[in-house]
Order: sequence, then structure tokens, then C-alpha cells
Amino acid sequence: MKTEKEIIDDLKPFLEILPIKISRKIKKEKELIEVVLDLGRPPIIRYTNQQDIILNLIITQNDINSVIKKIGNIGDDNRAGIERTLHRISLIRNRAEEPIGVTCRVGRAVFGSVKIIEDFIGSEKSILIMGKPGIGKTTMIREITRIIADKEEKRVVVVDTSNEIAGDGDIPHPAIGSARRMQVRNTDLQHNVMIEAVENHMPEVVVIDEISTEKEADACRTIAERGVQLIATAHGNTLDNLIINPTISDLVGGTKSVTLGDLEARRRKSQKSVLERQHEPTFDIVVEIIDRDKVAVHFDVALAVDKILRGIVANSEIRSLENGEVIKLNFKNKSKKLKGTPFSPKSLIKTQITTHDYNQNDVIKNNSNKIKIFPFGIQKSKLKNSAKSLFTDINIVETVEKAQIILTTKSHYMKKPKIIQLAEKIGISIHILKKGSNDQIIRFLSKIKQKTKPEKTDFIVDIKDEDALNEVKIAEKKIQKGDIKVELKPRDPSIRRKQHFFATTLGLGSASIGKNSNRRLVIKKRG
Repeated sequence: MKTEKEIIDDLKPFLEILPIKISRKIKKEKELIEVVLDLGRPPIIRYTNQQDIILNLIITQNDINSVIKKIGNIGDDNRAGIERTLHRISLIRNRAEEPIGVTCRVGRAVFGSVKIIEDFIGSEKSILIMGKPGIGKTTMIREITRIIADKEEKRVVVVDTSNEIAGDGDIPHPAIGSARRMQVRNTDLQHNVMIEAVENHMPEVVVIDEISTEKEADACRTIAERGVQLIATAHGNTLDNLIINPTISDLVGGTKSVTLGDLEARRRKSQKSVLERQHEPTFDIVVEIIDRDKVAVHFDVALAVDKILRGIVANSEIRSLENGEVIKLNFKNKSKKLKGTPFSPKSLIKTQITTHDYNQNDVIKNNSNKIKIFPFGIQKSKLKNSAKSLFTDINIVETVEKAQIILTTKSHYMKKPKIIQLAEKIGISIHILKKGSNDQIIRFLSKIKQKTKPEKTDFIVDIKDEDALNEVKIAEKKIQKGDIKVELKPRDPSIRRKQHFFATTLGLGSASIGKNSNRRLVIKKRG
């Protein structure tokens, strides 16, 4: 069922500050975005999908002055507001500091705009929202503030530099709910007010709009180190933009130049002088707003930054809002509906493991010549020999980043070493064996061979093959209990060949007996 977003805007005071000759020209009030008044030019009225240029009118200095007289105090950032509303008025001045242009932008509180990320905003993780100007960052952060303050019942303080989040005047707009608002009299002092908010008012959450200076980035880091959740927006469209911005790159860990040794540079296939992340990111999650109803989410900022600095694509989770429902797309475009469950590390890992399975199938569907496997806690020699016996063409790689599948044992996986954590976060398929024995490895390779689209000359391992290998295993147990030899069922030549090899890996002897369709193996002690 489609649920419409509830949009609240009080256009009456906005229309009242405009000259009557211009306000009368506004046709689509619900779609109105802004009105631009520049001295000596015709006014421009911008709507959601179009703009009207009123050619028969020319803006005079009196028109601009009349707007300025009706608005509140103008700050040093040349912005002002209309009391008890979210509308914003911005000025353009000449060299003599006289106003010669006005941008009157409509401010709206949109309830339902954060449904797309609502499942994790109460997770106590610090969230940074990015996107191009006018795409809805402030609208989103405003509703996040209300949800955390009212639904989560947390102590929230908004540091409102230009009164854009909570509106102009001393009484905050209802759109921020029960959150408290601290105004900033001078934009250069925003970082001081941020620290003051934490020291004086003991918030659980601090909300900041438009972090743009190094001092503000430092203040954010200080706040995060005190255990306070941060919700903020920053200049830049994507995480990549932020990393290369020297002023505020500290928000995602900063960068430093390091010199690699010859071996490491050769392993990475990079230059000896590279950039690396300097410290832990201030923000745990980064949300990139792609469109009004579409975002990209980086759930592990540290890992994403590390990958970008090493020239690896940082895979994000793409979310879109369709017919009132949140659709989640991983980087392979596999869609999945969210059920609105609260965000938790366990649920995130579960989602990632689902992605791993999809990636593995993708590898198999592509029918590439070699499947890249990184063995962790598994002997490479066993893996190579088993692959030869099953005619499976694999490539054993030296680094996790190059792998399509990580092959490990249950004991190694349960310890959660950094290699396993990295694989889970990157989205690499992980296959877990109970133990690193030959028969376990062969079963794993058999499953890969089952799903591979073979040429006519390929040897296929199907359910019958797996049954044949189990038969060898049963024979081994009988011989251990005292049997001299064990005869197996008749099998096709290709399957007998695999049985011979498997028996050899188990330290047993084998021989073929019988003729034609009755040809079968005899398993016995070696020698």
C-alpha cells in the first residue's frame, strides 16, 4: 500500500515578503522551490520540474529592499529566515556591501522522508549525510532529529548555524520535535558551540548541518570520542569527494602518505608512496543521497575508505523507496525488501552473507576459466591436488582482495580473524568446512563443479559422484575395523577415476575389477 509523505509548509508568510507583483505570478504553490530576485533582471520562479522567467517585470532596488525589511536579522553568512517557519532568504551583495540580489527558498518539513534509512538511525552510530545542494540533506536531518528526540526519547541538541534546521526566531519549529536548539551568532564560532553543547547540556545526540571547516571536523571528533552520537551533513556528493577534501577529510579518518617496502608495493601492484587512512573515522555510517527517494549507504566507513585509497571499488548498499516500501539493492543489483528491523551488527552480517551467496553464484554463472580461491587454514597442496582429481580449474590467490571465494574451516572462522572480517565486509563468498580434510575439500570442489556450466568434454560432479566418494569413505571405516578389502558399486570410468584419487588421499589402495557395466573398485590397505 502506498503511503504518501506528509509535507508541512506555511507558504503564507513566504508569499507576504515578496512584492505583490511577483507573488501573483506564482501558480504552483505546492511545487514551489524558490524565487530569485536580481537587480535589473526579470524575476525567476522555480518549481520542482520547471522554472518561469517573468519577462515583463524587472527587479528594482526597492523590490529587494522591501523583502529585506520583512525578514529577520541577517547573519554574517548573508542568510536570514522568517520567524516560526523554515523558509530561508539569502542575499548577494556588491563591493560596497549593498544587497543587489535575493534568493527566497521555500523550507518544508517532510514527514516520511527518512523511511529509507529509518532502520538504523536509532543504532547509536554516528551518521554523515552527503549529497549535492538542494537534494534534501537538511530535510532529512530535520526529520532524523524529530525521530530520535520523540520516538527514541533521547536528549538531542541541534547546533543550528543559519537557523535552517529549526527555523528563524527563538522558538524552534515543531519539525524537530522535542529536540533543543542552540543558535550560532557567528558562523566562525560553530565549532565552539558544538563543544559547548556537549559540555553544558549533556546530550546523547548532537545534530549539525553543513560541516565545512577543519575546526568543525576537529570538534566532531572530540564529540564522538566522548561517546555522543553525531548526525551531520557535509559538503560533497560522495565519500570519494570527502576523502580528497583536505579540510574535512578527518571526518572519515583523514589520509597520510606512507612509503611501502619493495615486497608490499609489488604485492599491491602500486607505487611505493601511497595514501592510507590516518585514524578511525569520526562517523560510522555515510549516507550518499543520490535522488529524493534513492540513497547509497556505507555501513563500514573505515573499510570503504581503505578500499578507495587502494583503488578498489567501495561497494555500498543502494536503497530506494518505491510505493512506500524500501527496496535494498546490493552492488550486484540483487533486490530485497527491508522489513524495518532495527539495525544491528548481526543483522548486517546476515545481509552480507546473503550477498556472499549471490556473488558465488555470479562467479559460477559467468563460467570463467578459473575460480579464484583464497585458502585460510587449509593446506594449498591439498586444495591443488583435489582440484586436479576433479578436473576443476581453480586459481589459488595470495590476497583476500583478489579472491572470489574464501575457503576456511569452522575453527578458523569462529575465531573471527581480520581476514575473515575483511572478507565478510567486502562481500567475498566464504565457504566453511568442518575440517580441512581431503574429503571435505573434494565435496566443496564438487559443489562448484556442479554449478559450473561445462563444455561437452568436462567431467561433471553431480549427486551420484558425491555418493561415490561417500562410498570410499565408508569403505575406509570398514577397513579400519578389520576388513581386508571392500568392493564398491559399479561406476562409470570418470567416477571411478575420482574414487581412485580419493582412496589415495586417504592412504588406501584401490584396484578396478569386473567388465563393462559391472566395472567397479576394490578398496584395501595400501601395500
